[in-house]
Amino acid sequence: MKFVEITQPGGPEVLNIVEGERPTIDRHEVLIKVQAAGVNRPDILQRQGKYPMPKGLTPIPGLEVSGIVEEIGADVTEFKVGDAVCALTNGGGYAEFCAVPAAQTLPIPKGISFEEAAAIPETFFTVWANLFQIGKAKPNESVLIHGGASGIGTTAIALGKEFGLNVFATVGDDNKVEELKHSATVINYKKEDFEEKINALTEGEGVDIILDIVGASYFNKNMNLLKKDGRLVIIGFMGGNLVDNFDITHMMVKRITVTGSTMRGRNLEEKREIAEQLKEKVWPALEKGRCKPIIYATYPLEEIAKAHECLDTGSHIGKVVITLS
Repeated sequence: MKFVEITQPGGPEVLNIVEGERPTIDRHEVLIKVQAAGVNRPDILQRQGKYPMPKGLTPIPGLEVSGIVEEIGADVTEFKVGDAVCALTNGGGYAEFCAVPAAQTLPIPKGISFEEAAAIPETFFTVWANLFQIGKAKPNESVLIHGGASGIGTTAIALGKEFGLNVFATVGDDNKVEELKHSATVINYKKEDFEEKINALTEGEGVDIILDIVGASYFNKNMNLLKKDGRLVIIGFMGGNLVDNFDITHMMVKRITVTGSTMRGRNLEEKREIAEQLKEKVWPALEKGRCKPIIYATYPLEEIAKAHECLDTGSHIGKVVITLS
């Protein structure tokens, strides 16, 4: 099969297409003939040498795929050869074939294309786990999504709206404000202080939950914006990971919960639980045409470097997908 190899840490130019053996599957896995694969920020970090795959897993990048089941393991009963599926991988998505645990595999919702399906698993698993499981979001609560135009951000906005949240989001330019303003209250953080703006919009009350991909540089503003019993869920640290000058009594007085997680560190059973909840709670909305992922651009596998360049620029709104013929 053809697959993408990271020849050394660096820019998009270090991504090469090479040929090698198809992966073999364990008893609990399925082999997927890949039709499309999502491109995500962890892939960029892996390419740069900042987020290596754990020992024992494939070094091939790619955390989500869609395609056709080519083979099933001996213990797999929920899928059969020929099924159209999407999956959260443990790596290996940038390839013509990918081995994935059946527990992390889902049927493609009716009416969803392979390209759309490939843009679902990584961000939907991440948002569901962090906003709804860890963040305990409930209808009529308010949430602030940082990085609102990213794949994570657009998914969080869509799911927040679907499940009755009052959604605020930060983005970096006015085009992104225009694109997303119908689904959330969107703030261009380069033009307005998001803390001051949200305080003005909420009459100083702030928000119940913050889903943050920025990290340290936003930490104090986030804490100021949270209501009593608020929850800060950190899922990235693009703005650094070391916080200066924070008064912990602020957190104690408001009973704020500060937490975070990565998807890669979750075990199989945790991912299975997320998959089952998505199928029950979110798949019906997708099949009715709601919460569909925003696809910003698609590239053939042969243009994987261009797909990474697209994410590197930060100009995208939604997801970037690679396709395989």
